[in-house]
Amino acid sequence: MLAVVLALGASAGWGTADFLAGTATRRLSVLVVALISQSAGLVLMAVLVAAAPHVPTAHVLVLGAAAGVLGIVGLLALYAGLAIGPMGVVAPLAALSGLVPVAVGLAQGERPAAIQAVGIVLAIGGVVLASRHRDEHGGRASPKAIGLAALAAVALGSLVVMLRDAGRVEATWAVLMVRVSSLALLGVLVLARRPAFSGARPLLATLVVVGVLDAGANLLFVLASQRGLLSLVAVLASLYPVATVILARGVLKERLSGVQLAGVAAALAGVAMIAAG
Repeated sequence: MLAVVLALGASAGWGTADFLAGTATRRLSVLVVALISQSAGLVLMAVLVAAAPHVPTAHVLVLGAAAGVLGIVGLLALYAGLAIGPMGVVAPLAALSGLVPVAVGLAQGERPAAIQAVGIVLAIGGVVLASRHRDEHGGRASPKAIGLAALAAVALGSLVVMLRDAGRVEATWAVLMVRVSSLALLGVLVLARRPAFSGARPLLATLVVVGVLDAGANLLFVLASQRGLLSLVAVLASLYPVATVILARGVLKERLSGVQLAGVAAALAGVAMIAAG
């Protein structure tokens, strides 16, 4: 049960961070939002590592750094796909990232109970439905947009697998290395694109919260994966789009379509089945 609580905490953290970051990107460049928030997350993890000194293995450092690269690749692929394709197609495809850790967990011999297997299907299906957006123009997704969405799904799904593997030995160092490598890549992109930072000051506190929530969610996921099956905790953690949708409805008063409401209900039913198992 503790693994379920930790995984749902990770989901809530990621979903809230995505919601706050999404509102910030309406006024700032995505690169500026990512750089400042990731920097805040790095500071948090550096403090946690310093509070409990431990010499990490090369395995943890390499896997954590690789996970950070995958995270940035996944996010950039998602943003690029959303920029050129219908959200109602690209976002649900990217939400299939939860299938990657499920496949890895099953391949490694994990065998969830029957009710949990049904819960996995419901939860992933619910996330896909909840991620759907109305396409005002009724456009069709190009092969490039679909390819970017698929890349985002594979990269983000692989990220949680590598984070789990790195965190088996040392959780805080694994998450710290995710931040180090992602910030290194972001720094290169910022230097190349030179986005404007002029409007960042009023949103600085929000961006710090985004970074703290994101890094904290990563840590909660690693701790959950130490205590439960990857195929289960990864699915629970991947429910973060549901949290984002609920926040958008409650805070921004965005209307949810019938499909999205059905997705939220299915995802919650899936959570109940996984916990019951």
